[in-house]
Amino acid sequence: MYDRFNRNINYLRVSVTDRCNLRCTYCMPAEGVKLLEHKDILSLEEIVEVVREAVSMGISKVRITGGEPLVRKGIVSLVENIAGIAGIKDFGLTTNGVLLSAFAPQLAKAGLHRINISLDTLDPEKYRAITRGGEIQKVLEGIDAAKKVGLTPVKINCVVRNSSDEPDAKAVREFCLKHGLEARFIHEMSLAGGRFTIVENGHGGDCLNCNRLRLTASGMIRPCLFSDIRFSTRELGIREALERAISLKPAKGSVNVTGEFHNIGG
Repeated sequence: MYDRFNRNINYLRVSVTDRCNLRCTYCMPAEGVKLLEHKDILSLEEIVEVVREAVSMGISKVRITGGEPLVRKGIVSLVENIAGIAGIKDFGLTTNGVLLSAFAPQLAKAGLHRINISLDTLDPEKYRAITRGGEIQKVLEGIDAAKKVGLTPVKINCVVRNSSDEPDAKAVREFCLKHGLEARFIHEMSLAGGRFTIVENGHGGDCLNCNRLRLTASGMIRPCLFSDIRFSTRELGIREALERAISLKPAKGSVNVTGEFHNIGG
Protein backbone atom coordinates (compact mmCIF):
# COMPACT_ATOMS: atom_id res chain seq x y z
CA MET A 1 0.00 0.00 0.00
CA TYR A 2 1.38 3.39 -0.98
CA ASP A 3 0.23 6.72 0.36
CA ARG A 4 0.06 9.99 -1.60
CA PHE A 5 3.74 10.65 -0.81
CA ASN A 6 4.76 7.28 -2.30
CA ARG A 7 5.65 5.76 1.06
CA ASN A 8 5.09 2.02 1.27
CA ILE A 9 2.76 1.54 4.26
CA ASN A 10 3.53 -1.97 5.47
CA TYR A 11 3.74 -1.67 9.27
CA LEU A 12 0.84 -1.86 11.74
CA ARG A 13 1.30 -1.12 15.44
CA VAL A 14 -1.49 -2.64 17.51
CA SER A 15 -2.31 -1.26 20.95
CA VAL A 16 -4.19 -3.99 22.80
CA THR A 17 -4.86 -2.12 26.04
CA ASP A 18 -4.57 1.28 27.69
CA ARG A 19 -3.75 -0.40 31.02
CA CYS A 20 -0.24 -0.53 32.45
CA ASN A 21 1.35 -1.95 35.59
CA LEU A 22 3.81 0.97 35.84
CA ARG A 23 3.35 4.74 36.06
CA CYS A 24 6.39 6.10 34.22
CA THR A 25 6.85 9.80 34.84
CA TYR A 26 7.05 10.72 31.14
CA CYS A 27 4.00 8.66 30.19
CA MET A 28 1.28 9.37 32.74
CA PRO A 29 0.55 11.23 35.97
CA ALA A 30 1.12 9.53 39.34
CA GLU A 31 -2.61 9.17 39.95
CA GLY A 32 -3.05 7.35 36.67
CA VAL A 33 -5.42 8.20 33.84
CA LYS A 34 -9.05 7.69 32.95
CA LEU A 35 -9.24 4.27 31.37
CA LEU A 36 -11.45 3.05 28.59
CA GLU A 37 -14.61 1.20 29.51
CA HIS A 38 -14.61 -2.50 28.68
CA LYS A 39 -17.21 -2.08 25.92
CA ASP A 40 -15.01 0.47 24.17
CA ILE A 41 -12.00 -1.83 23.92
CA LEU A 42 -11.67 -4.11 20.90
CA SER A 43 -12.12 -7.79 21.64
CA LEU A 44 -9.30 -10.15 20.76
CA GLU A 45 -11.37 -11.40 17.84
CA GLU A 46 -11.84 -7.86 16.53
CA ILE A 47 -8.11 -7.20 16.75
CA VAL A 48 -7.36 -10.32 14.73
CA GLU A 49 -9.91 -9.27 12.11
CA VAL A 50 -8.25 -5.86 11.73
CA VAL A 51 -4.79 -7.38 11.42
CA ARG A 52 -5.97 -9.97 8.90
CA GLU A 53 -7.59 -7.30 6.74
CA ALA A 54 -4.52 -5.06 7.00
CA VAL A 55 -2.24 -7.91 5.95
CA SER A 56 -4.47 -8.65 2.96
CA MET A 57 -3.94 -5.03 1.93
CA GLY A 58 -0.14 -5.13 2.19
CA ILE A 59 0.87 -4.96 5.84
CA SER A 60 3.77 -7.34 6.51
CA LYS A 61 5.10 -6.06 9.84
CA VAL A 62 3.01 -6.12 13.03
CA ARG A 63 3.94 -4.99 16.53
CA ILE A 64 1.84 -5.46 19.66
CA THR A 65 1.94 -2.52 22.09
CA GLY A 66 -0.09 -1.07 24.96
CA GLY A 67 -0.22 0.41 27.62
CA GLU A 68 1.50 -2.76 28.74
CA PRO A 69 0.36 -5.57 26.44
CA LEU A 70 1.19 -8.36 28.87
CA VAL A 71 -1.55 -7.21 31.24
CA ARG A 72 -4.19 -7.87 28.55
CA LYS A 73 -6.07 -11.06 29.36
CA GLY A 74 -5.63 -13.58 26.55
CA ILE A 75 -2.49 -11.97 25.12
CA VAL A 76 -0.83 -15.32 24.35
CA SER A 77 -3.89 -16.51 22.45
CA LEU A 78 -3.95 -13.23 20.54
CA VAL A 79 -0.30 -13.60 19.59
CA GLU A 80 -0.93 -17.16 18.41
CA ASN A 81 -3.86 -16.10 16.23
CA ILE A 82 -1.98 -13.20 14.68
CA ALA A 83 1.10 -15.36 14.10
CA GLY A 84 -1.10 -17.70 12.09
CA ILE A 85 -2.00 -14.99 9.55
CA ALA A 86 -0.10 -15.69 6.33
CA GLY A 87 1.89 -12.74 5.05
CA ILE A 88 3.35 -11.40 8.31
CA LYS A 89 7.13 -11.36 7.97
CA ASP A 90 8.03 -9.43 11.12
CA PHE A 91 6.01 -9.91 14.32
CA GLY A 92 7.14 -8.16 17.50
CA LEU A 93 5.91 -6.92 20.86
CA THR A 94 6.96 -4.00 23.03
CA THR A 95 6.83 -4.45 26.80
CA ASN A 96 8.16 -2.90 30.00
CA GLY A 97 9.47 -6.36 30.82
CA VAL A 98 8.06 -6.67 34.32
CA LEU A 99 5.95 -9.74 33.49
CA LEU A 100 8.13 -11.04 30.67
CA SER A 101 10.01 -13.80 32.49
CA ALA A 102 6.73 -15.71 32.89
CA PHE A 103 5.38 -14.91 29.43
CA ALA A 104 8.47 -15.27 27.23
CA PRO A 105 8.28 -19.06 26.71
CA GLN A 106 4.55 -18.86 25.96
CA LEU A 107 4.98 -15.98 23.52
CA ALA A 108 7.78 -17.73 21.67
CA LYS A 109 5.73 -20.93 21.41
CA ALA A 110 2.75 -18.90 20.18
CA GLY A 111 4.78 -17.57 17.26
CA LEU A 112 6.11 -14.16 18.30
CA HIS A 113 9.34 -13.32 16.47
CA ARG A 114 11.06 -10.76 18.68
CA ILE A 115 10.68 -8.32 21.53
CA ASN A 116 11.46 -4.73 22.53
CA ILE A 117 11.90 -3.95 26.23
CA SER A 118 11.81 -0.53 27.87
CA LEU A 119 14.77 0.22 30.16
CA ASP A 120 15.85 3.79 30.92
CA THR A 121 18.43 3.16 33.64
CA LEU A 122 20.31 0.35 35.35
CA ASP A 123 20.15 2.00 38.76
CA PRO A 124 17.45 0.22 40.82
CA GLU A 125 16.51 3.35 42.77
CA LYS A 126 16.32 5.54 39.67
CA TYR A 127 14.27 2.86 37.93
CA ARG A 128 11.89 2.74 40.88
CA ALA A 129 11.56 6.54 40.76
CA ILE A 130 11.03 6.74 36.98
CA THR A 131 8.43 3.98 36.98
CA ARG A 132 6.93 4.93 40.35
CA GLY A 133 7.49 1.60 42.02
CA GLY A 134 8.90 -0.78 39.41
CA GLU A 135 11.52 -3.39 40.29
CA ILE A 136 14.37 -3.51 37.79
CA GLN A 137 15.30 -7.08 38.71
CA LYS A 138 12.07 -8.31 37.14
CA VAL A 139 12.99 -6.56 33.89
CA LEU A 140 16.46 -8.07 33.88
CA GLU A 141 14.93 -11.50 34.41
CA GLY A 142 12.58 -10.81 31.53
CA ILE A 143 15.48 -9.90 29.25
CA ASP A 144 17.26 -13.17 30.10
CA ALA A 145 14.08 -15.15 29.50
CA ALA A 146 13.55 -13.54 26.08
CA LYS A 147 17.09 -14.38 25.02
CA LYS A 148 16.79 -17.98 26.19
CA VAL A 149 13.67 -18.67 24.14
CA GLY A 150 14.93 -16.92 21.01
CA LEU A 151 12.82 -13.75 20.94
CA THR A 152 15.72 -12.05 19.24
CA PRO A 153 17.09 -9.63 18.46
CA VAL A 154 16.11 -8.26 21.86
CA LYS A 155 15.95 -4.50 21.50
CA ILE A 156 16.15 -2.15 24.48
CA ASN A 157 14.17 1.10 24.29
CA CYS A 158 15.86 3.74 26.42
CA VAL A 159 14.14 7.12 26.87
CA VAL A 160 16.57 10.02 27.28
CA ARG A 161 15.87 13.55 28.37
CA ASN A 162 18.46 15.38 26.26
CA SER A 163 21.13 13.06 24.90
CA SER A 164 22.19 9.43 24.61
CA ASP A 165 25.45 10.56 26.21
CA GLU A 166 23.66 10.98 29.54
CA PRO A 167 25.12 8.71 32.27
CA ASP A 168 22.10 6.39 32.48
CA ALA A 169 21.91 6.03 28.70
CA LYS A 170 25.62 5.27 28.47
CA ALA A 171 25.23 2.60 31.13
CA VAL A 172 22.34 1.06 29.18
CA ARG A 173 24.44 1.08 26.00
CA GLU A 174 27.32 -0.70 27.75
CA PHE A 175 24.90 -3.23 29.25
CA CYS A 176 23.50 -3.97 25.79
CA LEU A 177 26.95 -4.40 24.26
CA LYS A 178 27.92 -6.79 27.03
CA HIS A 179 24.78 -8.92 26.75
CA GLY A 180 24.19 -8.99 23.00
CA LEU A 181 21.23 -6.60 22.99
CA GLU A 182 20.40 -3.75 20.61
CA ALA A 183 20.03 -0.32 22.23
CA ARG A 184 17.66 2.29 20.84
CA PHE A 185 17.49 5.79 22.30
CA ILE A 186 14.22 7.69 22.26
CA HIS A 187 14.22 11.36 23.14
CA GLU A 188 11.35 12.45 25.36
CA MET A 189 8.44 13.53 23.19
CA SER A 190 5.39 15.76 23.60
CA LEU A 191 2.28 14.95 21.60
CA ALA A 192 0.52 18.24 22.32
CA GLY A 193 3.73 20.19 21.84
CA GLY A 194 4.68 18.44 18.62
CA ARG A 195 8.15 17.60 19.93
CA PHE A 196 9.82 14.50 18.52
CA THR A 197 13.05 13.36 16.90
CA ILE A 198 14.21 10.32 14.96
CA VAL A 199 14.93 7.39 17.27
CA GLU A 200 18.67 6.71 17.54
CA ASN A 201 19.37 3.25 16.05
CA GLY A 202 15.71 3.01 15.05
CA HIS A 203 13.21 4.36 12.54
CA GLY A 204 10.54 6.07 14.64
CA GLY A 205 10.16 9.79 14.01
CA ASP A 206 11.49 9.59 10.45
CA CYS A 207 8.53 11.22 8.70
CA LEU A 208 10.07 11.12 5.23
CA ASN A 209 10.19 7.33 5.30
CA CYS A 210 7.34 6.55 7.69
CA ASN A 211 5.63 3.27 6.87
CA ARG A 212 3.30 3.03 9.89
CA LEU A 213 -0.33 2.86 10.78
CA ARG A 214 -1.59 2.49 14.35
CA LEU A 215 -4.59 0.61 15.70
CA THR A 216 -5.66 1.88 19.11
CA ALA A 217 -7.26 -0.30 21.78
CA SER A 218 -10.56 1.43 21.04
CA GLY A 219 -10.45 0.49 17.35
CA MET A 220 -9.20 3.71 15.80
CA ILE A 221 -6.77 3.62 12.88
CA ARG A 222 -4.29 6.48 13.24
CA PRO A 223 -1.97 7.25 10.31
CA CYS A 224 0.42 9.33 12.41
CA LEU A 225 1.28 9.47 16.11
CA PHE A 226 1.62 13.26 15.93
CA SER A 227 -1.74 13.93 14.31
CA ASP A 228 -5.37 13.95 15.41
CA ILE A 229 -6.49 12.13 12.25
CA ARG A 230 -8.21 8.85 13.15
CA PHE A 231 -10.85 6.54 11.72
CA SER A 232 -13.05 4.05 13.56
CA THR A 233 -12.94 0.44 12.40
CA ARG A 234 -16.25 -0.17 14.16
CA GLU A 235 -18.11 2.73 12.57
CA LEU A 236 -16.59 2.67 9.08
CA GLY A 237 -15.61 -0.95 8.75
CA ILE A 238 -12.02 -2.15 8.79
CA ARG A 239 -11.08 -1.71 5.13
CA GLU A 240 -12.65 1.73 4.84
CA ALA A 241 -10.87 2.93 8.00
CA LEU A 242 -7.55 1.63 6.71
CA GLU A 243 -8.02 3.13 3.26
CA ARG A 244 -8.95 6.53 4.66
CA ALA A 245 -5.99 6.53 7.03
CA ILE A 246 -3.59 5.76 4.20
CA SER A 247 -5.09 8.35 1.86
CA LEU A 248 -4.88 11.09 4.50
CA LYS A 249 -1.58 10.15 6.14
CA PRO A 250 0.22 13.49 6.58
CA ALA A 251 3.63 14.26 5.11
CA LYS A 252 4.99 14.82 8.60
CA GLY A 253 3.87 14.89 12.20
CA SER A 254 2.58 18.05 13.85
CA VAL A 255 0.61 17.85 17.10
CA ASN A 256 -1.81 15.44 18.75
CA VAL A 257 -4.26 16.73 21.35
CA THR A 258 -6.71 13.81 21.22
CA GLY A 259 -4.49 10.97 22.41
CA GLU A 260 -1.79 9.94 24.85
CA PHE A 261 1.16 7.58 24.61
CA HIS A 262 -0.50 5.07 26.94
CA ASN A 263 -3.56 4.63 24.71
CA ILE A 264 -2.00 4.92 21.25
CA GLY A 265 1.02 2.70 21.75
CA GLY A 266 3.87 5.13 21.16
